[in-house]
Amino acid sequence: MFKINKKISKSLGRAGVLITSHGQIQTPAFVAVGTKATVKSLSPEQVASAGSQVVLANTYHLYLEPGEKIIKKAGGLHKFMNWQGPIMTDSGGFQVFSLGAAYGNNLSKFIGTKPLTLEEIKKVYSKKNEEKKAKITEDGVEFKSVIDGSKHFFTPEKSIQIQNNLGADIIFAFDECASPLVSKKYLQESMKRTHCWAERCLKEHRDLSQKKKHFPQALFGIVQGGRYEDLRKKSAKIIGKMDFDGFGIGGSFVKEDMATAVRWVNQILPEEKPRHLLGIGEPIDLILGVENGCDTFDCVAVTRMARNGSLYTKHGKINITNAKYKNLLKPIEKNCGCYTCQNYTTAYLSHLFRAKEMLAASLASIHNIYFLNNLMSQIRKSILENNFFEFKEEFLRIYKAN
Repeated sequence: MFKINKKISKSLGRAGVLITSHGQIQTPAFVAVGTKATVKSLSPEQVASAGSQVVLANTYHLYLEPGEKIIKKAGGLHKFMNWQGPIMTDSGGFQVFSLGAAYGNNLSKFIGTKPLTLEEIKKVYSKKNEEKKAKITEDGVEFKSVIDGSKHFFTPEKSIQIQNNLGADIIFAFDECASPLVSKKYLQESMKRTHCWAERCLKEHRDLSQKKKHFPQALFGIVQGGRYEDLRKKSAKIIGKMDFDGFGIGGSFVKEDMATAVRWVNQILPEEKPRHLLGIGEPIDLILGVENGCDTFDCVAVTRMARNGSLYTKHGKINITNAKYKNLLKPIEKNCGCYTCQNYTTAYLSHLFRAKEMLAASLASIHNIYFLNNLMSQIRKSILENNFFEFKEEFLRIYKAN
């Protein structure tokens, strides 16, 4: 169930409450990514104390290891990973991209405004098809295991069955996340395939819902369409008319036009249902995403950057391994309420990274997760107090200036 508490005047943004069987999510909210049933380097208690309300786990990876049947036997993801709050699981759809077109090419789902040359595109697709670990058919996707190379076939029905066994509160329909470099013609075919799979996911979800005994799961449909306005709007109309509990916005974007593409979609999707923007975590993108109607966000890069020494501050990102931080006996961020800033200096964290100590990743991840959770809390507060645009302007002024 989703309740809207307050709307942003003259925009699509809102503050609300997403109610699940494992607690409420005050929106807008950032979702911490725990791909393999763990947020890397952190305990569940540390994730919660950093302000996280909800985590997201990865269906494909948990299917491979340890296997969804083991997790079901353990009592579901909540008990298996000792997380008491709400959990989301993705469908495995992103792996269609990451193990397919993107595999071995360092290709992001975002592209810049400057088109790639034909030579650049050919370079991306230079690897032989047999080297890819995902092959798409109309019925589903054949994956090669990233663990042992064994072959596995995911259909929409199988994705829903796996997610049912994992037992998350919010699950996603199986979709094809297409490369940002494919032609519009291919995107049309891919989008049609995603819509067909969405209907199959809904049917399987309804059938399993009638049989299962545990708490209800919410199923979100995913809007695709790439960087094209007409395709995005068409996908939003088709998916929006289906009986989903909420919606995910996926696929590839022109990075600079992400907010516009989100607005195209959210102007069409049912207002009374929640919307999740997949794979977005940069502070500026979060603010723009909220303004244009998104309620929840997830991104694995937040903790990945932390493990590499890149930390968020209100003045922009810093690299903790830079020489100027070696002797700085102050917190990373003045007045930051995270455990790291409350107890350690920048010099200490810099030392941990230079010494390659494991604690470095934990303390840095705590800070980054707290930063984004606190940002979302401030955004929510600004909406409820009718000063969102003032908050946005002030945040962007300070963040962009550095």
